[in-house]
Amino acid sequence: MGDQENRAALDRHWAASAAGDQDAEHEIYHDDVITDYPQSGERIQGRRDLQALRSHHPAELDFTVRRILGSGDLWITEYVIAYDGRPTFTVSIMEFREGKVAHETQYFADPFARPDWRAQWVESMPGP
Repeated sequence: MGDQENRAALDRHWAASAAGDQDAEHEIYHDDVITDYPQSGERIQGRRDLQALRSHHPAELDFTVRRILGSGDLWITEYVIAYDGRPTFTVSIMEFREGKVAHETQYFADPFARPDWRAQWVESMPGP
């Protein structure tokens, strides 16, 4: 698959995620996809388990994609997931094989207050 097809698949995936359409959200994955959450040390093996896990999330979720970068079989999405209104900054690294995601690694980071000591060198970023 080419860049345009992979980008279109990502756009469909994130739109379905934002809409809560679990079936459409998971069409992007191979049946044998591996998804890693390094911060918690968890690995989810297979599309069925990944979809089941995500379908049972207890929080209300909202997705805001900030940017998508990539080419060929490697794509990165930077986005914000709001869990019950609380934002978590997230990076998804997706590796495609034959037009579907074979491996995904997701990193999650909670926001924190900027320290006063660096105020003279920084400015506020635009919102999520």
